[in-house]
Amino acid sequence: MSESSGAKPTTSAIRGPKTRHILAGLILGSVAGVVANLAWGNTVVLAGLIHYVIEPAGQMWLRALIMVVIPLIFARLSLGVAGLGDLHKLGRVGLKTMLFFLMVTSLAAVLGLAMVNLVRPGAGLPQEVRDRLLATYHQESSPVRAAPQGGQFGIQTLINVVPRNPLGAAAQGDMLAVIFFSLAFGVALALLPEERTRILAEVLRGLADVMMVIIELVMMLAPYGVFALLFTVAARFGMDLLARLGWYIVTVIAGLAIFEFGVYPVLIRIFTGWPPGEFFSRGVRAILTALSTSSSNATLPTTLEVCENSLGIPKEVSGFVVPLGATMCMNGTALFEGVTVLFIAQVFGMHLPLSSQIVVMVTAIVMSMGAAGIPSGAIQVLILVLEAVGIPGEGIAMVVGVDRVLDMCRTVVNVTGDMLTAAFVARHP
Repeated sequence: MSESSGAKPTTSAIRGPKTRHILAGLILGSVAGVVANLAWGNTVVLAGLIHYVIEPAGQMWLRALIMVVIPLIFARLSLGVAGLGDLHKLGRVGLKTMLFFLMVTSLAAVLGLAMVNLVRPGAGLPQEVRDRLLATYHQESSPVRAAPQGGQFGIQTLINVVPRNPLGAAAQGDMLAVIFFSLAFGVALALLPEERTRILAEVLRGLADVMMVIIELVMMLAPYGVFALLFTVAARFGMDLLARLGWYIVTVIAGLAIFEFGVYPVLIRIFTGWPPGEFFSRGVRAILTALSTSSSNATLPTTLEVCENSLGIPKEVSGFVVPLGATMCMNGTALFEGVTVLFIAQVFGMHLPLSSQIVVMVTAIVMSMGAAGIPSGAIQVLILVLEAVGIPGEGIAMVVGVDRVLDMCRTVVNVTGDMLTAAFVARHP
């Protein structure tokens, strides 16, 4: 099945904010938040302003982005699979996509472990600081500790990939189950004669087009939504907590920066043929959206648009690779998890031998591929990586407070990986 040459483009005449406007929202929100934290600190007025005004505004904007993700993934992924037509080609594309995901995610996990062993950000942390952090974030860490135990998590996750009820899975935000059903739906479309599926395919294209228009409308408010999200983070945490966990933050961000601007350019040049500078300049809108939303899922529509309109990737390729990557291509998350586990071990004074670090690396790769593509989605599975090597689960409390800042950075790496993989598959179908 293929799209007709006369199909109407998915983009509308709506023009969203320019990149500089989104960047201005990022900078102004961060600066205003830090100033508010320094000037008014823990005052009731600032807490009320954040809780009742600014945070709801940012969350409503973010939810408006996320609300179209399920129907968009279903429509685009189903059409992407069906558009490949030949199921032998689908098998080749799927295998190449998954192997490329695995290769790049493994590189990221190795780099994270190397960085944390070199910098040792948790070594020598004062006992009183550790006690205060544990006391402060104990309540926030409790829901995470309620996650399923490691021994049962893997097999149950595998079982849950096949949904009993696709609508129920969609309602619960179970992205792996939604992706499985979308893939199965697309395969079924590809197997049926085109004359029997033409109307259904047009409905799916119309659904995808409508979702993209909604996203364009929401993105008109992007500078204000970004300002609200960044102000909330900066005003709540300020510089005090960031300073206490400074080396940890520097280690994670430096590792992500090395991967984004050191490793990715090499991979881009080798596997896609693109000049790295041009690739990044064409993908900058998706990168900035990822930075502001901290969500691969919320960035998904923008990533699709950038891949198709800026990078010139065929729709059937981007429609298959990008939605899959939004859930399974979590290179930044794998790096983050490796650094975080060893950092917490260093804080507790625990020495992890090479064998345990290998377990951390493998577990981080597997868990990152199942992490939700939403803000702080990695935190929900990080506890399992900790427990896999015998580190007390309470340690998660030390990073929950600063995770939002790091989440912004690792989402950039995740989304760049999605675009890289799509470009790779498009060049080597």
